[in-house]
Amino acid sequence: MAKFKIDLVKNDCIGCGACTAVSPEFWEMTDDGKTTIKGGEKVNSNEEMEIGEKDLASNKEAAESCPVNVIHITNLENNEKVI
Repeated sequence: MAKFKIDLVKNDCIGCGACTAVSPEFWEMTDDGKTTIKGGEKVNSNEEMEIGEKDLASNKEAAESCPVNVIHITNLENNEKVI
């Protein structure tokens, strides 16, 4: 059951690849030089994906590694921003 939502602000991604280095099971670089969420859903120019508790640590590390803070995680139970 999904407890968290990852949001990627794709247009602001600078393509440094930090997220893909720390969490390659969820993140990969695309041909446009930016990252993408593996299995994520496109929402306008951004991407999002719901994840469970077991995937939070890996994605939180990816978000924390991003130098331009384009990865956001929200707790779906209380709608609070994790990062």
